[in-house]
Parts: sequence; structure tokens; C-alpha cells
Amino acid sequence: MPKRDDELEELRRLADPARPGRARRGPKPSGRVSMAMVAAHAGVSGQTVSRVVNDSPRVDPATRQRVEAAMAALGYRPHRAARALRTGRSMTIGVVAQTLATVGNSRMLQAVAAAAELRGYALTVVTLGSDGDIADAFDRLHDQGADGAVVLNEATALARDAAPAGLELVVVDSPPDARFAVVGTDHAAGARRATAHLLGLGHDTVHHLAGPVGSFAAAERERGWRDELRAHGRRIPDPLRGDWSAQSGHGQGGALAALPEATAVFAANDQMALGLLRALAEAGRAVPEDVAVIGFDDVADAADYRPPLSTIRQDFDALGEHAVRALVARIEGGAAAEPDLLIPALILRDSA
Repeated sequence: MPKRDDELEELRRLADPARPGRARRGPKPSGRVSMAMVAAHAGVSGQTVSRVVNDSPRVDPATRQRVEAAMAALGYRPHRAARALRTGRSMTIGVVAQTLATVGNSRMLQAVAAAAELRGYALTVVTLGSDGDIADAFDRLHDQGADGAVVLNEATALARDAAPAGLELVVVDSPPDARFAVVGTDHAAGARRATAHLLGLGHDTVHHLAGPVGSFAAAERERGWRDELRAHGRRIPDPLRGDWSAQSGHGQGGALAALPEATAVFAANDQMALGLLRALAEAGRAVPEDVAVIGFDDVADAADYRPPLSTIRQDFDALGEHAVRALVARIEGGAAAEPDLLIPALILRDSA
């Protein structure tokens, strides 16, 4: 029986070492992967691989992406001890978070860890707990010899009050500050997209289930919601406030469910939206027929909510990559990065 064209192409790819993609077939090599192996896999010079590992700006984005893909495919890990001896740095970066219990922080930690490992940096994590003493967290990182730190979300306001000397920082979700680099999601733009979509469905206004006071992300999402309603000349209802948890969404959702005029709700995160969906179901209000709902984050289970949740998707992998790249640049004497905001996408499912 003659082989199909795609099968013949695959045989040619496997047989011809010059064909792109052949090196990506098969298992990862055993033993330590060298820069030379990465260079051969990516089709670049060893010097180019070295520049990518050291985050040199002298690599075009397409080549950098190809080299990083080769590193991931081969399981390449830079030799941390050798680099530490050569540079005089510990090759360790810290992550500072108020808590790791929130979905956003846990996903950011995972993304930062992957990006740090790719560059040969170890990771140490400090959570603040109930006392919120970020100065103590910075002292602990300094005692451990960390070269720098990524500060996540709810800890950002504290970082602005206690940014230490001698420890390079990248802060996720913060206003610009000369003392550290800033990366983050454009939360206000995402909130405006959600609100505009709900208004476009014909709703008179959009209610808001807001995040906690003191959170930069929550404040920006609320600002975007208000700005979009104001731009359309619509009434701005008083927001109800939760603490990011599904339980708080359920508690405040009961109050929203009792309002006949609440026909559209933008929830500041998906977990609170989950609690809201439960409260609406308990009150006999169908989604989206009676109330349309949009969340924020696009957590892993959002498509399995009942109904599947429309939401604003944050790219946590890209955030982690941008944060570590900016931090390594500061540690290794690169130019200070400008604030880097990623525009989130609107993901439409059955709830709106």
C-alpha cells in the first residue's frame, strides 16, 4: 500500500540530518548537555548560545527563541557553580510573596522557577505570612546571598516602602519606580475588555465583584471597569468586595443574586467568579440567560466551570519569563528595563 505524502515527508526528515526539526526527534540525550550540543541542535554558534544563557541583548528575538527551545528540548542546565566562580555571584534569586495560596501567585512562582532554571539560577522562596514584614524577608534573602528577587503581587506595595540597597528587584504589578524594574499585566485594559463585551451584549450596566483593598491588581481591574462604564455614559454600581477566594465570591454573590437589575457581572478573578456562579444557581438565576459573568486569570479549571467561564487570560509563563529576564539583566549590569506590561486576552465561553 503506498505511503501518504506526510509519512514520506517524515521519513525524509528522519533520514536527512540537514532537515530542520530532525534533532528534535527522539529522547533527550543522557548525561550532561553541553553548550555545543545546544548550538548544534539550534543550528547556531556556541557563542550565540553563551549570549542567550547570559541574557545578552546582542541576540535577535527569533534566534533567542530557537536557542531556548533547544535548551528545553535537550534538558540543558547551565553550570551554576562554574558561573558563580567566574562572576562572583551566588547564582540564586529569591521570590517574595505574601502567600502562595492564590492561583496567580502559585502560577507565577512556577513560571519564575522555569525561567530561572533555564538561565542557571537557583531559587529561594520567602512568604510574608500574617505579619507582612517584607524588610525581614529581604534580610533573609540577603543573608542567603541572593543576587536579586522577584516580588509578587500583594507584596508589591510593601516593596515600595522597604526596597533594600544591594539587592536587585523586579516587582510584578506596580507603578513605575526608579529603584526596581516593573513587569506585569495591563489589568485595567483587561477589565475594560470584559466590561465592553458585557455592554456589547446589551446590558444597561455591569456590576463588579472586586478584589481586596491594598492589591494593586484589584485596584487596576476596578479602575478599568469604572473607566469603561464612564466612557459609555453608564451608571457605575457600588462594587462588592471579596478576598480572591471562591468563598468570598459566594458570599458576595448572594447579594448580587438578590438584585434584579444585576444582569452582568465582571468578577476580579476566576475563583470569586466560581463562588458567584454557585450563588446565582442557588438563587435560581441562570447564567448567562439571567446574568452574564466574566472572570479574570483563566485558571486551569475555568473551562470546566458550570457553565464554562468567560474570562480575561493572563499569560503567567510570559510574565515569569519577562520578570526573570529583567532581573538577570539588572544583576549582570544591564540597562534598567522600562515597565513591561502584557495585554491580556478575552476568552469567550458559555457564561457570557
